[in-house]
Amino acid sequence: MSKSRDFAGNVQQIDGYNGEKLIYPAASRNKEPILQVLKRFILCDVDEIENESPLFLEIASGSGQHVAHFAPNFPGVKFQPSEVDMNLFGSISYYANNCHTNNVLQPILLDVRNKFSKYGFEENTIDYMYSANLIHISPYDCTIGLFQNAGSYLKSEALMITYGPYSKDGVITPQSNIDFNSSLKARNPSWGLRDISDLIKLGEDNNLSLIDTVEMPSNNYTLIWKKD
Repeated sequence: MSKSRDFAGNVQQIDGYNGEKLIYPAASRNKEPILQVLKRFILCDVDEIENESPLFLEIASGSGQHVAHFAPNFPGVKFQPSEVDMNLFGSISYYANNCHTNNVLQPILLDVRNKFSKYGFEENTIDYMYSANLIHISPYDCTIGLFQNAGSYLKSEALMITYGPYSKDGVITPQSNIDFNSSLKARNPSWGLRDISDLIKLGEDNNLSLIDTVEMPSNNYTLIWKKD
């Protein structure tokens, strides 16, 4: 990874930063349940940033609420938010700049369909990749890119964590998720809930194994993937 990344606490302003704080109701609801899962899987023995601190890359950070909620609980981990939509940088930066542990980096522009080398990352250098509510609200080639990049840029035995609603063995349950899937496809036919079985096959193609499936509130799951 490029060493030119800046921590939010050391930066007053970045291009695209306008101080706008966004609050997504869904992120407000699910950030704490997801944090409890992360506490089971993120390992860090130090309580401040060091040169060799683990790197946690968030894909599609949205408002920035998740990374800002997680980071104070892991002060020895470097959190890197990213977004494809620069209109969201202001909100992400707001949350990052107000993180009292100062371990959130400034957001970077990242399209998951591109190889991460385009953004200064080196292969086998990322300790954790995380993405919430991306897989079903994007074309499937974004999911392919997510898994391909995880297979290339995660360290050996490192983890990718994905959160959201999924179908299982071709079946969507309950009715609320069926309705949600229909509403997504009405907005964009290339969106929709992905099947865990298909993701397992995609993972196998990219040296990723599904090691845990955690049931979450509101009929969501957190999936834990480990690079072989």
